[in-house]
Amino acid sequence: MDREEKAYRMPPLTLAYIGDAVWELSVRNHLVASGETQPRRLHRLAVSRVRAKAQADRLYQISKHLSDRERDVVRRGRNAKSPSIPKSATVADYRASTGIEALLGYLYIAGAQERLEEVLQLLLHIEENDEC
Repeated sequence: MDREEKAYRMPPLTLAYIGDAVWELSVRNHLVASGETQPRRLHRLAVSRVRAKAQADRLYQISKHLSDRERDVVRRGRNAKSPSIPKSATVADYRASTGIEALLGYLYIAGAQERLEEVLQLLLHIEENDEC
């Protein structure tokens, strides 16, 4: 079984666990690379991008750029039953954010670095006013 198939067969919440870390690091790296240096502002900007609502909104905006297999990974992540949902998120937003995290985890574990970078660039470059 190749790496991509192995990643595809992993439980969606496991993929989301890895994808959450990939997204968090990507957001932080993007903010620092953009020239932001104030820790409080960095934290506030990062939180605004990694919260469930922002991830859900970003997913809806990039979904047309995903392959059928990628959309399937998102669907599996979105449908996975998580043991808890944060008070700050709706069920729909939290599930959508789990879907995007599952996709990022899948691409990372599959070793699809080029495609992971493409998806991250799509997610990172959505205009701020389109987030909410």
